Amino acid sequence: MTLTTERPPASPSRPRWWRRPWVAPLAVVSAVFVAYSLPPYLSLDPAQSRVPAPDFFPPHFAVLSLHVVFGSIAMITCCLQIWPWFRGRYPRAHRMIGRVYVFGGCLPSGLLAVVVSVTTPFFGPVTAASGVVLASVWVGCTLAGWRMARQRRFVDHRRWMVRSFALTMSIVTNRLWGVVFFIALSPQLDTTFHGDETLLASTVAALSAWLGWVLPLLVAEWWLERGDAAKRRARARATR
Repeated sequence: MTLTTERPPASPSRPRWWRRPWVAPLAVVSAVFVAYSLPPYLSLDPAQSRVPAPDFFPPHFAVLSLHVVFGSIAMITCCLQIWPWFRGRYPRAHRMIGRVYVFGGCLPSGLLAVVVSVTTPFFGPVTAASGVVLASVWVGCTLAGWRMARQRRFVDHRRWMVRSFALTMSIVTNRLWGVVFFIALSPQLDTTFHGDETLLASTVAALSAWLGWVLPLLVAEWWLERGDAAKRRARARATR
């Protein structure tokens, strides 16, 4: 679907908002995740942090808190940004919320994520590397999408923002993979991990960190290519 700054009213052939069954579940998941994740970092109490703070970096809690706040803004705003009905019905709001998503959500949260990743040694270097790569790709995709919109290349804008959306929501899949790997690997604590709980925790964190964003990004690429293939087949049939 090509994004434009102004759209005609929805036609009868265009799916109505209630025919997008993924919109409401996505909004609920985002709201629940933010409601669970955000309060400890709004308390201004470092003792409530869910990430161990290193002694060598005193601003860790402040940086982490800002990362979570900006990331929460990105999660909430992206739910409206990818909703086709809202995007088509309210193009001006789409542009305004898009700026909030980019400059009040993804960019500051992504840059702060780099700092958090390199200053949180508890989960190990593999997890830290994943955080740095994820943040860099997230910021890169988001900036590319914003640049395409500025150039009115709305097809490319949509493609980059689908990737940005997948990376924004990867924090949820990261947590899901963490639960899966913890359940799967905990029985091996006394064998594979020789009773070392720290090694088990770092392994679970590393696996969930990489799979948490790589798989959603691959799914996004598959979805985009699938859509392009369908359009090519439609054009081929039209020229017969």
